[in-house]
Amino acid sequence: MPQQERVPSTWVESTAGSGKLLQLDSTDSQLPFQFTIDALHHNVFRTTFTSKTHPLPPHPSVPLPEKQIDAAVKASSTSTKKEIKIGPITVTVDWTESSPLVSVFLEGHENGPLHEDLPNRSYVVDGEGIAHYSRYNRDTLYVGLGEKAAPMNLAGRKFELSATDSFGYDVYRTDPLYKNIPLLINATPSGCVALFSTSHARGSYSIGAEMDGMWGRYKVYRQDYGGLEEYIIVGKTLKDIVTTYAALAGYPLLVPRWAFGYLSGGMKYSMLDDPPASEALLDLARKMKEHDIPCSAYQMSSGYTVAEQPPKTRNVFTWNRHRFSDPEGFIKEYHKLGMRLIANVKPYVIATHPEYEKLKAANALFIDPHTKKTAVTRLWSAGGGESAEGGHIDFTSAAGFKWWYEGVKKLSQEGIDCIWNDNNEYTVTDDGWICALDQPSLTLRDEVKDRPQIGLWGRSLHTELHGKASHDALVDVNPDVRPFVLTRSATTGTMRYACSSWSGDNTTSWASMKGSNALALNAGMSLLQCYGHDIGGFEGPQPSPELLLRWVQLGTYSQRFAINCFKTINENSIGDVIEPWMYPEITHLVRKAIKRRYAMIPYIYSLMLESHQTAIPPQRWTGWGYEKDPEVWTGPITEGETQYWLGDSLLIGGVYEPGATQARVYLPKASDDDEGYINLKALYQYLEAGQWATIDAEWHGAGIPVLAKVGTAIPVGKDVQVLSPGEKENVADLPLDDYRAVEIFPPREGSSSTKKYKTVWYEDDGVSAVAKNKVSKYSIEYSVEGSTIKVQFSRDETSGYVAPWKAPVIVLPPGDSRVVISSEGLQVHGLGADNEGKKRFQLG
Repeated sequence: MPQQERVPSTWVESTAGSGKLLQLDSTDSQLPFQFTIDALHHNVFRTTFTSKTHPLPPHPSVPLPEKQIDAAVKASSTSTKKEIKIGPITVTVDWTESSPLVSVFLEGHENGPLHEDLPNRSYVVDGEGIAHYSRYNRDTLYVGLGEKAAPMNLAGRKFELSATDSFGYDVYRTDPLYKNIPLLINATPSGCVALFSTSHARGSYSIGAEMDGMWGRYKVYRQDYGGLEEYIIVGKTLKDIVTTYAALAGYPLLVPRWAFGYLSGGMKYSMLDDPPASEALLDLARKMKEHDIPCSAYQMSSGYTVAEQPPKTRNVFTWNRHRFSDPEGFIKEYHKLGMRLIANVKPYVIATHPEYEKLKAANALFIDPHTKKTAVTRLWSAGGGESAEGGHIDFTSAAGFKWWYEGVKKLSQEGIDCIWNDNNEYTVTDDGWICALDQPSLTLRDEVKDRPQIGLWGRSLHTELHGKASHDALVDVNPDVRPFVLTRSATTGTMRYACSSWSGDNTTSWASMKGSNALALNAGMSLLQCYGHDIGGFEGPQPSPELLLRWVQLGTYSQRFAINCFKTINENSIGDVIEPWMYPEITHLVRKAIKRRYAMIPYIYSLMLESHQTAIPPQRWTGWGYEKDPEVWTGPITEGETQYWLGDSLLIGGVYEPGATQARVYLPKASDDDEGYINLKALYQYLEAGQWATIDAEWHGAGIPVLAKVGTAIPVGKDVQVLSPGEKENVADLPLDDYRAVEIFPPREGSSSTKKYKTVWYEDDGVSAVAKNKVSKYSIEYSVEGSTIKVQFSRDETSGYVAPWKAPVIVLPPGDSRVVISSEGLQVHGLGADNEGKKRFQLG
């Protein structure tokens, strides 16, 4: 990329009333730029660096919020310096010597400013784009950017801000992957700061990967086109940053409750001609029942759209009538077997698509500025790596947007349960391609009306509008049901329309499984919170029995549990597939893990309801909430590869090499009176907090490490697929969700603790649209008295949602011999121990 940096170096404060806390104008006639800073919330500041040639992002990924300053703003200034103070936060802007220098301070942060611009080179014009240089804080934690190669800590590396189809990527080296989210968070034990750009344009982020003898160590955000709109978010902890970012960008959407079950997939089935794909898929659903493996949905890859006659290309919104002679009838039969269908759709058309010429004539595709005709590019068309000429849908085009909307609407009317927006990275090869810009939801400011190039507007804008088109169609077909859009690529704006994503086309290896944890943690901090991975690997060889089982065990404790693949090693056209019963010697263990997954859905779903309301990610870095523990800031933990929290209660480890029978897990310490952890895979094993523990993890035995935080609890349900309470039909005769247990994790027997421990969880009907959804709250409070545990259960259903289950069953940890009694004097019935040695007691 060419470098054409110029620094507007002399500035004066504007006397024009801009409504901002500060506006500076460059006095350089060759670089007539403007810089502004304003306070929007008590911990959010907005900066801009723009000119007529470098306008604000034409369609920002975050709309400008209203000012909501709930604390007094104190501002003082000299002729070349301004200080802004809001509560514990102080921001200074100094333009004495050169370009504006912004510094951010937080009370209690001992090591100088949390953020500090680079002197003489802070805000820079770089050709048609800009660059923002700032100090690099060495030996601190950098996270975010949506989805970047492992490890979790992004420090010392450089990343492309773009997205591409990274088929079979290396989880530790490939860049870019599928997401373009320019949110960078710098976390320290005493404070955090985030920088977020609203541009959809391509760019890069160098986070201490560059240095210079004169400039020292720095980080730099480079944006290929346009001016800068950047938010600065300040907080004491990562939680403060993530929840504030969500207030700007939008809280994670709710996924239907059924989507937290096992989602099956594999390119092979929908590519079959003999037997026809529909018959093969029905047979797959029957085999799930034969093997007693619950499964909630099938991810129907794009093979259902492949043309029946040569050239056998993938034609979105068409059905191959040999493979699926009666799509609606097939969908109904699949639903009767208890499985939903997730339909893959790709936002482009091959030139042989039956509606290609119609779309060209309607200006629904991009225009090539060199030919003044429809832009043509190579697109994936058939088997792995096979391509043909065609065009991407231009979602700024009213015709393109409407065509897509109508296609999704028809699929939904036919019975499809989820739209899978795939291959939507928009790997366009020319920044000059022309956008139509006549889609009604776009706002065209005067300074960008005559600049329709995709480079300025951003390829990722089309990813966002792709999500909106699918979302809007689903809402219009079923307004009372929450729309389910699964997306491979994403921007900040995309996730206001798509409620789930995953790490794309990963590979089968132990390293891939390990590195995926780091991707998930950064994704969660970037609001991709219903996120997961293709268990077992999408591309590459088949996993060994040991690797498959380890991956299934790990995937059990994530938000999204899917086994999906396209293994082209043996068959490039249809690929091989991973099936949960493919290794008979471990099928019983795979079944056990998947059933545990289903039992834990009440806990995982409650975490997602909390995510929707507060943006707290279900899957969290080990140091989340444990910032005072110095060990969480060290290398093994900041890499985020080997362990994580699932909610407040469960600390999840893993095994990442073949033949290992033990795993080391760090047990973070919250305070001096921290009561430690319980190993849920061993009888009555308590472990002290603040230590590295070696956990037995034989793959045919205990499985991966799962530890519970003492004093917490998790709600669990039946270990099979159940009918969500809000579903109006039960064509598969699923059992009702009428059982709830609560696994509690009290301090060890003989403990003298006098604490009362309380856990709250949330439930709803599992399907209602957000506007009509009612969320109820349930809680368990318990305390220890000698050989008894006193329990109090309460339910708050004032929202109007009433759960179909009655009083819960209380479950003790493995080997715990104590007795549960009611603190309210209610009758408690002992139910004996289950097959893992966990005693159970029925309340009421």
